[in-house]
Amino acid sequence: MSLLMLKRIVLVAAGAALLAGCQKEEAAEQPDPVVRVETVRLAPLAETRTYTGIVTPRIEVAEAFRVGGKVAARLVDVGDTVEEGQVLARLDPVDLNLQLEQRRAELQAAAASLAKAEADAARARALFERGHVAQAAIDAQSLAVDEASSRHEQAKRSVALAANQMGYSELKASAPGVVSIATAEAGQVIAAGQTVVSIARLDEKEVEVAIPESRLADLEGSQASVVLWAGGEAYPAELREVSPEASGTSRTYPVRFSIAGADEAVRLGMTATVSLTKGNPVPVARVPMTALLDDGRGPVVFVVDPTSSALERRPVVVEAYQSEKAVVSGGLEGGEKIVTLGVQKLEAGDRVRLAEIQSASAR
Repeated sequence: MSLLMLKRIVLVAAGAALLAGCQKEEAAEQPDPVVRVETVRLAPLAETRTYTGIVTPRIEVAEAFRVGGKVAARLVDVGDTVEEGQVLARLDPVDLNLQLEQRRAELQAAAASLAKAEADAARARALFERGHVAQAAIDAQSLAVDEASSRHEQAKRSVALAANQMGYSELKASAPGVVSIATAEAGQVIAAGQTVVSIARLDEKEVEVAIPESRLADLEGSQASVVLWAGGEAYPAELREVSPEASGTSRTYPVRFSIAGADEAVRLGMTATVSLTKGNPVPVARVPMTALLDDGRGPVVFVVDPTSSALERRPVVVEAYQSEKAVVSGGLEGGEKIVTLGVQKLEAGDRVRLAEIQSASAR
């Protein structure tokens, strides 16, 4: 072999070795693949709708005098807490006193008339026994006694009625609560039954909301809860009343929910949000369909380890398939990152770089 040929062989071998070394270096320095990921966010599978309402008492009593007259004094103001039997207002008792005295005088007159009739009847019977009067006189005196007795009984009832009306000059609270409305002032002349104050009872509180006719179906089979705007306290609630007729102006239906366990933090007139949850309350994740891989062993997703950026093959439970999302109820935790594209080319343990996108459920 000539020297020239030997040099050519050495050069070709050196070039091949150099090329192989470069390929190994390029393969060693190849970066980890970039994958598109999404953060898992859990939310209840059930559908929830919210409505804004006002805290109201279930029972509000309009207190009024049972007799008319001039208001002498109103002893409570709006916002005052009252107890059952507490005096709220008083009428001027002068006229009622005069009426009671008049009825008593009529009773005395009726008693005197009854006594005279009974005495006349006794004398008539004595004369009849001696044969001085006829039976007709006895009958007439008996009728006079019956008439006088009826008038006496009527006068007694009139005195009792006047005494009751005298007692009605004081307006007393029929139940404990808080004064919500005061419509009468001292010196005002009012009629019987005219509202003086309104008492809102505090033992049962409700939230009244307006629900459009297209959402009345939300009330069936839904779980209700109430959250106060002031403080954010949450309370369980129960549907109590649905108005049979829509409002003439808003065309919505007034609906009342009873607040279970309402404490002093629930004040009348507060703004509250009523949430109606319908369906299964189990938390689920809605992930893109492209994040699922099923090779015959059940659906899985690839979860990215936050420390090592390595992929974990994670079996999941799919509750339902939607147009672009899969509803996953098991296998994932909130805050984990899953690969959403190209999962068929990945293997467990691969290290990746992340290109995160915002979840549609979070937008």
